[in-house]
Amino acid sequence: MTGTIQKSDNSLTMRIPLAVAKQIHVQEGDPVVLKVGASGLTVKAVPKRLKLDDLLEKVTHENLRRATDWGADVGREVCPI
Repeated sequence: MTGTIQKSDNSLTMRIPLAVAKQIHVQEGDPVVLKVGASGLTVKAVPKRLKLDDLLEKVTHENLRRATDWGADVGREVCPI
């Protein structure tokens, strides 16, 4: 698959086909790492840093699972509560 280099003000921009963007899980505004090597330019998505608040927003009564009984505590994981 190919992309297109275009001029934007004093810079060049690269258009990434939507199919490729979906494969590497990027969307508009996401940061990427550009690396120049012997074989050319490599573009990699910066791994997204998950935030607890963002994850907790997705918890609903429908997707909340009950606790699993793994048996008696066997080590220092015993909680004094």
